[in-house]
Amino acid sequence: MSLRLKIHLIVGSLVTLFVLALIALQLQATRDSVREEVVAANRVAAQLLKRTVMLQASQGTPAMQDYLAGLGRVRSNEIMLLDAGGQQIYRSPPSPYKAGRDAPSWFAQLISPSPQQQSIAFPDGKLVIRADASRAAVDAWDQIVVLALAGLALLVVVNLLVYWVVGRTVKPFGQIVEALNRIEAGHLDVKLMSLPGTEAAAIGAAFNRMVDGVAVRIEAERRAAHAERELSDRRDLARWIDRHLEQERKLIARELHDELGQSVTAMRSLALSVAQRVAPLDAEAAQAANVIAEESSRLYDAMHGLIPRLAPLVLDAFGLADALRDLTERTRVSQPQAAIDLQLALGDVQLGSEAALALYRAAQEGMTNALRHGQARHLAVSLRAEAGGARLEVRDDGAGLAPDWHDRTRQEGGHYGLRWLGERVEALGGRLDIANHAVRGAQLLVWLPFSATEEGSA
Repeated sequence: MSLRLKIHLIVGSLVTLFVLALIALQLQATRDSVREEVVAANRVAAQLLKRTVMLQASQGTPAMQDYLAGLGRVRSNEIMLLDAGGQQIYRSPPSPYKAGRDAPSWFAQLISPSPQQQSIAFPDGKLVIRADASRAAVDAWDQIVVLALAGLALLVVVNLLVYWVVGRTVKPFGQIVEALNRIEAGHLDVKLMSLPGTEAAAIGAAFNRMVDGVAVRIEAERRAAHAERELSDRRDLARWIDRHLEQERKLIARELHDELGQSVTAMRSLALSVAQRVAPLDAEAAQAANVIAEESSRLYDAMHGLIPRLAPLVLDAFGLADALRDLTERTRVSQPQAAIDLQLALGDVQLGSEAALALYRAAQEGMTNALRHGQARHLAVSLRAEAGGARLEVRDDGAGLAPDWHDRTRQEGGHYGLRWLGERVEALGGRLDIANHAVRGAQLLVWLPFSATEEGSA
């Protein structure tokens, strides 16, 4: 139902109630007036006839009948003459006023008073004076009909006027609804012109502001979605590159271990053999062979130190726990001044390759930064399973993080840097927290959900 029709019905109902109330008041006033007039007329007629009926009755019933016939009809009263046996011998003539017309019976009953009747007895019979409100009822009916017709005309005129005025008043709202429908259809370039009326103008201005705000928000969401897609694509590309780099590093590490390592070992063995054979004959040649053997040994040690940084082969062969033990042991050998505590409590959790590599790299990065940049003397490394995921923590007693460490992390391009580590952990659905410890040193925390470990192992 439209607003215009609702207002029209409300105003029409109010006008109808007003007209009905006027008719009801008029009916009540008419009823009181008829009652007062009819009852008073009946009493007056009875009083007047009572004084003259005895005089006429003494002359006999015919004289009484002649008197009543000459009297005719008394206003709002019906006079009947009854003989001694109760038979009607005379009845006053009907009123000539609006003769032949009567008000509807229901209306006459509504406004007429209760029946009023006066009786005057004499020796030869009885005179009955009965109140008759039929003419008053006709008058009242005519007045009510005129009032009802006037009310109906008023109702029609007022409704037509209200319909026209309301139509002009609510016309701007139709324009607003049409604009809203166009917005719903996807047209965000809708603008409302200046609308007549204070309220409509305010709504139109608010509508235009809303459209501008929606357009700006949709454009911002579109750009955000585009940026998010680009970021997701970049992350996928970065993960793809990291995965292939990791594979290449593993391949290089295996080549170094299997091919170059054996070649360097063979060179050392041959150099030592040459040194032993030529020692009695040529001391300089033997010394040169020993130098070659020593350099081959240093090259072998350097290569074995490089292999774990390229790819922790022990991680694929024995798992994360043994890889962390190997990392801790090698760090103790290379950094004898530092004490390293390792605690492992994984239980039966099976970590996937990506999750295990991320945790290993996190431990490697945390230990390297603590020793190289923080000059730490004590490190505590722990890996345990907890509700919902695996938790790695590296805590040191070094100098802590520099105030601008976060900016430098953003600019870091190394594969094992904190930036790579954060992106890798985030891609697995985990979180990375790095902060200075409350007492001294720094703390690195990595948490990965079990879902990431399960996906990695699948």
